Amino acid sequence: MSKRKKGISRLFEIAGEKKGLLLLSSVLSACSALCMLTPYWAVYRILNELLLHAGDLGQISRPVLIYWGWTAFFGLIGGLLLLYAGLMASHVAAFRILYGLRMRLSEHIGRLSLGYLNGTSTGAIKKIMEKNVEKIENFIAHTIPDLVNVAVTVILMFAIFFSLNGWLAVVCLVAITISLGLQFLNFMGPKAKEFTKYYFDTQEQMSASAVQYVRGMPVVKIFGQSVQSFRHFYNEITAYKTWSLKVCDTYQPGMLAFTVLLNSLVTFILPIGLLLLSKDPQNITLAAVYLFFIIMGPGVVSPVYKLMYLGSGTREINEGVERIDRIFDEQPLPETTQPQYPTSYDITFNHVSFAYADSGQTTRTEALRNISFVARQGEITALVGPSGSGKSTVANLIPRFWDVDRGEISIGGVNIKSIPTTELMNMVSFVFQDNFLFFDTLLENIRVGDTKATREEVVAAAKAAQCHDFISRLPQGYDTCIGDAGVYLSGGEAQRVCVARAILKNAPILVLDEATAFADPENEYKMQQALRALIKGKTVMIIAHRLSSITSAAQIVVLKEGQLVQCGTHQMLSKTEGLYQNMWNAYTDAFRWELKK
Repeated sequence: MSKRKKGISRLFEIAGEKKGLLLLSSVLSACSALCMLTPYWAVYRILNELLLHAGDLGQISRPVLIYWGWTAFFGLIGGLLLLYAGLMASHVAAFRILYGLRMRLSEHIGRLSLGYLNGTSTGAIKKIMEKNVEKIENFIAHTIPDLVNVAVTVILMFAIFFSLNGWLAVVCLVAITISLGLQFLNFMGPKAKEFTKYYFDTQEQMSASAVQYVRGMPVVKIFGQSVQSFRHFYNEITAYKTWSLKVCDTYQPGMLAFTVLLNSLVTFILPIGLLLLSKDPQNITLAAVYLFFIIMGPGVVSPVYKLMYLGSGTREINEGVERIDRIFDEQPLPETTQPQYPTSYDITFNHVSFAYADSGQTTRTEALRNISFVARQGEITALVGPSGSGKSTVANLIPRFWDVDRGEISIGGVNIKSIPTTELMNMVSFVFQDNFLFFDTLLENIRVGDTKATREEVVAAAKAAQCHDFISRLPQGYDTCIGDAGVYLSGGEAQRVCVARAILKNAPILVLDEATAFADPENEYKMQQALRALIKGKTVMIIAHRLSSITSAAQIVVLKEGQLVQCGTHQMLSKTEGLYQNMWNAYTDAFRWELKK
């Protein structure tokens, strides 16, 4: 694999995806710069005409003045029109590149393991996909044409300067070179890179903390807390403020020196010009050139300022690109080169061990150790155990949200690593306890289970999941948008929508994470009936919290601290001394508990 480019070359590599449009934009920007300099040359020619006939104003050629006046006007208009056309071309290129970049990022993130997503904050990914990608648009749409425009402007201006008077041109060049050197050291040195990295880090941390703060708002309000009390978010805001002040203090001396030096260009031109004139005071042409430098010399300051801001902005954009590339550098789970397809759906765990790895902290947390069992097709296998025992990990390993460290998982005798990921995902349906609904209509939320399903099939799945009645009572029925106009679902309603998704998908393997957890007594029986119809002939794995819901399971797998400690039916395990019996006794005792004064 070839090494990826970095820095400004990487930015141009991204921009090069639409070379034709960007080349057109650059040519138009260069022509615009040429036209925009026409008024400066016209001013010089008018000055020259005025000085040549300063002793007798009647000798001034009126047609010459009119000619150069109109030349300046049309040059300005032409420059503006060409600049507009160039920016239009660069913007079209930028938005097309951004679309492609966001699509590639989304697809790549979708192929990554859950390990990466769990180890990266939602706020950080959101910022990368929104702000960092948006800054690339700024580079392509504005920086590239501006860079061409500024470069051509400066080169042409100095070409004019040197053609008129070498000494005065050298004075301008030296002053500008020194000021740019100061700014380069200020904004492009190692310290600037360190500041930019920290700037992005603090922004990502603030974004992640802000998401957490908003999600935790009910708790914050209930306990009468404020943003200061939400310590983590408060610390991130404070850290950003501290960083901003430090950056200002660090950059201030260099910025002052740059500004003073650049704005003092006339101060350097005046003595050199006077010295030259003193040697030849009757030289009218030299006098015109001297006036031109005094008036137009500061005109070169504007593009130089622009060049400086382009440089400092590019440093920030480059840091964002590096963070985008870090996502692309994350390797998705490997795909098999010799795909196999199971004809049955027994799930076999054969001496499976797995640990969660944190690459950032270089730590590993062991989750499963030497797990072996078979979940048979057409039967219910329940996973029970204390919190942190590894129940969810077992379920998440089946669709390869992570890859096992040792051992293997097979479906119908085929190692899941040999099954194409798309095919594997089609085999498994999940109903999580923590449900996620998209900001979309209920019709589309259910249709997630099968994007090709007809409206009639969606309604049939909703009826089977016992959610048709409450959907029908909503303002627009199935076309009601969740979260819009104050429409929200209760926990039980949201869970039934997710069950409807699973019914619509009709996958041969079904994983249920306490699918009736939020159901009230009235609807729990209906949901159990729906699930009973859903699981016929399927391999079903239930992560059980309420033990009463899995007493009829064909097999109960009992986990503790990542190890399989018991396996059997409810009748057998409840009469055998061990963890399951203790859990069952605690569960039944809980029904006799009551709150007394």
